Amino acid sequence: MTKIYIASPLGFSESGRFFLYGKIVPLMDDLNLSSIDPWKLTPENLIERVNKIQDADERKDEWNKLNRIIAENNKNGIIESDGILAILDGTDVDSGTASEIGFGYAMNKKICGYRSDFRRAGDNEGAIVNLQVEYFILNSGGRIVSDLLELENELRRIFIF
Repeated sequence: MTKIYIASPLGFSESGRFFLYGKIVPLMDDLNLSSIDPWKLTPENLIERVNKIQDADERKDEWNKLNRIIAENNKNGIIESDGILAILDGTDVDSGTASEIGFGYAMNKKICGYRSDFRRAGDNEGAIVNLQVEYFILNSGGRIVSDLLELENELRRIFIF
């Protein structure tokens, strides 16, 4: 089964998780694509444990340690993937998503971009999003699409053939 890493900021908010698990993951399941979900690569109990620490200095130290674990898990998820689906909504592409796109591109992964946000986010009128992010997506063989039907077709085109 083709494994796709989902690069996105969607796990940070309730509405984002609703969209991720209500629309994106089911679409991938329907296409028989295996989702590598970075929001599930690190056990939730590790995050909850750090969040519950009362002492600010201790909490900061524990976050520093856990951040490295989270980042390593995400890096390994990208390495294990066959490609990346990048969610590009927002006034600017999320910095974590942008770095995952760059890392995936450097590893010769195909990247599909999804931006349903109608606000301008490019560096100029020739770019949909940050020009470097757009370059990596397009040069990987992917495109940036703007609705779920286009996303389905693009995922089929670049990952199912």
